[in-house]
Amino acid sequence: MSGFQEFLDGFLTSWRKSSIDELKGYISESYQAREVTSQSEIYDFGYEESIQGWERAFNAFEKDGTVWVLEQVAVTPIRRNEMLAIIYASIKEDGEQSETGNVFFDTFRKGVQGNWKLVRSYIEAGVPIKNMSSLHSKEGNN
Repeated sequence: MSGFQEFLDGFLTSWRKSSIDELKGYISESYQAREVTSQSEIYDFGYEESIQGWERAFNAFEKDGTVWVLEQVAVTPIRRNEMLAIIYASIKEDGEQSETGNVFFDTFRKGVQGNWKLVRSYIEAGVPIKNMSSLHSKEGNN
């Protein structure tokens, strides 16, 4: 799992830097995702829509004083060459933590060349940050 953790750390670093060019290298072109909004609307999308969404988010949050807050909640193997990472993503703007964030259930697959890629995501959007604290206290991952 250490090789995967290094990969995941790089993925999260690219995300924190809002580097779309770096992030593209971590995402499979066959990527598929489902997002459920806080109003329970469901959106399914693929690679191109994902890249456009990342670009919009990065552009929206690129002003000074806005930073990504990414918490690695859990990482576990799910298949021989697949890992699941649960990530809680929120933002801080001018030092103020947002009240909500998104929970990403990201599946990464190791290819035949030995490189990891993000292949699937299930995203719960608009999750109150206070609801995440109970998960952290149970898991001990603050």
